[in-house]
Amino acid sequence: MSNFFLIYPNALRVLMYKNGISEQIIYVPLQAIIKKVFMSKYNFDEIIDRRGTNALKTDALLPRYGNADLISLWVADMDFLSPPAVAEAIIERAKHGIFGYTCPSQSYYDSIINWVGNQHDWKIKQEWLTFIPGIVKGIAFVIDCFTTKQDKVIIQPPVYHPFRIIPTLHNRPIVDNQLILEAGKYKMDLEGLKKTIDKDCKLLILCNPHNPGGRVWTRQELIDIAEICYDNNILVISDEIHSDLAFAPHKHIPFASVSEKAAQNSITFMAPSKTFNIAGIVSSYSIIPNAELRDKFNKYLESSELEEGHIFAYLAAQAAYEDGGEWLSEVKKYIWDNIMFVDEYLKANIPQIKAMIPEASFLVWLDCCDLGLSQKELISLFVDDAKLALNDGLMFGAGGAGYMRMNVGTPRINIEKALDNLKKAIEAKQTRS
Repeated sequence: MSNFFLIYPNALRVLMYKNGISEQIIYVPLQAIIKKVFMSKYNFDEIIDRRGTNALKTDALLPRYGNADLISLWVADMDFLSPPAVAEAIIERAKHGIFGYTCPSQSYYDSIINWVGNQHDWKIKQEWLTFIPGIVKGIAFVIDCFTTKQDKVIIQPPVYHPFRIIPTLHNRPIVDNQLILEAGKYKMDLEGLKKTIDKDCKLLILCNPHNPGGRVWTRQELIDIAEICYDNNILVISDEIHSDLAFAPHKHIPFASVSEKAAQNSITFMAPSKTFNIAGIVSSYSIIPNAELRDKFNKYLESSELEEGHIFAYLAAQAAYEDGGEWLSEVKKYIWDNIMFVDEYLKANIPQIKAMIPEASFLVWLDCCDLGLSQKELISLFVDDAKLALNDGLMFGAGGAGYMRMNVGTPRINIEKALDNLKKAIEAKQTRS
């Protein structure tokens, strides 16, 4: 006799038979069955040891934090296997055995055009696209290509730290237009921006979506920025590396798509690196609708052969865009559940720390101000006491004091351990006080 199944409202009753005799009755929760059926293809709970692979996230802990054994929740890549299609494409190509000079295929361009069109409702043209060897490098190229040492660069802190570091290293004056914190979310200070601008301001670097605050800027916010910058002859770089990771109901809006002024006065950078966890492959690209800007930038790149990608950069991007959609959908669900776990845990156990719920990406901005610690003491609490490696909020500039940035693109067990460590460290500190 075969095993027999009965479906109950919340469970599956399994009668297991052996030699015609009922041997065992098992009740399996339907929720567990559904999760197994629909999530088994991608196991984001799997712990993968990255140590010894030259992963920055693990193998740079000792020189950067002074301890190699911290729970690593800092640099913005994920601890999940990338979509299977990416590894399969690379392995299959590697089997060929010849790794000569390479060029982008038509399928590569088509994959980007289709992805951007389907994901973000932005119809782009192939001639607008150019490979770049990383978005931070792309920012440096734009600064070098379009500005002089007298030209000022506007950023909106707290913001991704290379936005400040790269212009500074190129000896460009930085102008801060600090974001406004309102009702637990950031918004752009448009009036402040208008007052800040002078004749020497030539470039604004926009983080769209925002890092570390996780804001998905609204269409009107982007239109307003486009108007201000166009009218003041300020070129906009729109870093959209987190664009594919927006959580519903929020939807990423490409800056250059909001108006003709935005399209004609901007350089957009995108990449599959954050989306599909392939940052080490380096497969970024620029999108420039304005022919004059595009020609000048492309000539700058071509003068040093910077527009030429390596063989696996083209291949990985195409594989991810063509076959990674299902993986992305599932990983976003997992990340969102991690975000909710962090928020609920903090509210229940560490109410002094508040999570700014991101509208996009796997980075959570933690407000630790109510702990009443100096930034040095806050870092010591996380690193020395709780044995955690997060990003120091001060590295993101003005408005970052009292904050830490947490990467939740990791198996849930790591987050549970990290928060338990933090809870115990805070309790121990309070006891000592």
